[in-house]
Amino acid sequence: MPFGILEPKYAEAVPGTAFMNDQDDLPPEFADLPREVLKHGTGRFSHVILVPQPSDSPNDPLNWPQWQKEMILVIVGLSAAVVGAYGPMLSPGFVEVSKNLGISIETLSQATAWLILMIGLGLFLTNPLAKIIGRRPVYVIAIIIMFATSIWGAVVKDYSSFLASRIVAGIGMAPYEVLVQCTIGDLYFVHERATRIAVWNLFLLTGISGGALVAGYIIELDGYKWAFGVCAIFFGILMLAVIFLVPETAYKRDSLVVIPDQTDPKHAHMTIAHEHELEHGEKAGATHHPSAMHPTASRVSEKKHSYWQSLRLFTGRYTYAPIWKIFIRPVILFFYPGVFWGFLLYGTTLTWIVVFSVVNGVIFVAPPYNFSVSQTGLISLSPFILTLLGELIAGPLNDWLCVFLTKKNRGIYEPEFRLPLMVVATILGCAGFFGFGATVHYQTHWTGPVLCFGLANMAMAFLSTCVFGYVVDSHRKLNEEAFVAINARNLLTFGLTYFVNDWLAEQGPLIVFSILGALFLAVCLLTIPLWIFGKQLRSWIARNQWLHDFMNDDI
Repeated sequence: MPFGILEPKYAEAVPGTAFMNDQDDLPPEFADLPREVLKHGTGRFSHVILVPQPSDSPNDPLNWPQWQKEMILVIVGLSAAVVGAYGPMLSPGFVEVSKNLGISIETLSQATAWLILMIGLGLFLTNPLAKIIGRRPVYVIAIIIMFATSIWGAVVKDYSSFLASRIVAGIGMAPYEVLVQCTIGDLYFVHERATRIAVWNLFLLTGISGGALVAGYIIELDGYKWAFGVCAIFFGILMLAVIFLVPETAYKRDSLVVIPDQTDPKHAHMTIAHEHELEHGEKAGATHHPSAMHPTASRVSEKKHSYWQSLRLFTGRYTYAPIWKIFIRPVILFFYPGVFWGFLLYGTTLTWIVVFSVVNGVIFVAPPYNFSVSQTGLISLSPFILTLLGELIAGPLNDWLCVFLTKKNRGIYEPEFRLPLMVVATILGCAGFFGFGATVHYQTHWTGPVLCFGLANMAMAFLSTCVFGYVVDSHRKLNEEAFVAINARNLLTFGLTYFVNDWLAEQGPLIVFSILGALFLAVCLLTIPLWIFGKQLRSWIARNQWLHDFMNDDI
């Protein structure tokens, strides 16, 4: 029972649990681990056993040069940043935009709600498609949609056309909000992922906050249509980058993971199991002899794809499961304890942060603050700076903590090691949500609510590395479906943003943000039982025959 994590009652391989450290103080039952057959990290991570184990193929994304991996992450991350800006960028100018379109502020905020709803619904289409045909075609189609709808938004003449452009844009935004995490899982090893998730989240959250910051000046000086025009310029450049520099990262790999095996302590010191067997609940009672389990004998002679071959839009089918299964799996995964925890935590927190973008344009243009449109946009400087600081700390710290706890756990890694930073996220989030409501209610100096706005966003930086790191490591082969389930939170966001301004006018910011803060604290506390019972729950999922049959791509 390492650090209070309960061990399952049944002795079998548990999805997500893996050996990561090549060290001298391994448990006695694993003392004969044949480390020479396993691939290790490099440099300061030379003692880390790579999870997952890469193949020997030069076309395996895990084997790509590090510069190429980082370039792909930067391109899709920058795309996510502009996507993040696209949604709330009009918030500083809500009053001006509503007058220009001849609608009320409530109607305009409802347009944002419809955009969020389409993102949520779009995920149920785009992520399953990425599971079937790969990431690249989904990324390319999505960035083209964003380029087109940005131009559309810049030339609209009435509210109906404006609303239609926002609704269509929601479909294009969906992949860059969620699919990036799957790409990170394609490209990086377990000990590298939290840092890269932090990079993606940095792009997304600074896009959300920085977009409003810049858009405030654009709206005030040139009108809201130029906010769409600037987005069109960025999406046009990024569209070319995605088409020519982002190859397919999905890869059918028969990689191996080293996991504890307690079924036959006399004759078996470990189990080396196929990754898909672990993920889909294959019983790992039989131990495979390591000399017969070299991961990639069949791929040694595979030639590296040329640059032009890597630009193919469609590179085959990546799952042979029936299509109806793939589209239904997110509904099943929604009820996996870890995924449901992620939905509640990520969903409520990001929804509450979206609420800021909806209400700031109303709160700060009114007394006692009386901000101009550009000054309202400057409010976003606080979450921009604090999110940047949070991501610079959260990602590397989460990866370091995982390696540290793995070493203390005698080389055995558990996905629950991603969770300790939830303590920091909880403190920052409570200060942000409760503090914002109190400072606005008591009409403190503007620095009070602006700082609290930033703290809530900083909490999101720590929280996202915990949530997505845990889900990626616990359900490797079902990432696409799991992220759809988690981001069903857009339905929650849609409902709240649809009526939040009316709620704010009726009950005031103190009550509204106190309720939001209490709900945030409640879902954060669910991390405690997940830490204690998480491994037992993962074990139960692996042993459930119905889940094994339904989630296995080969059945």
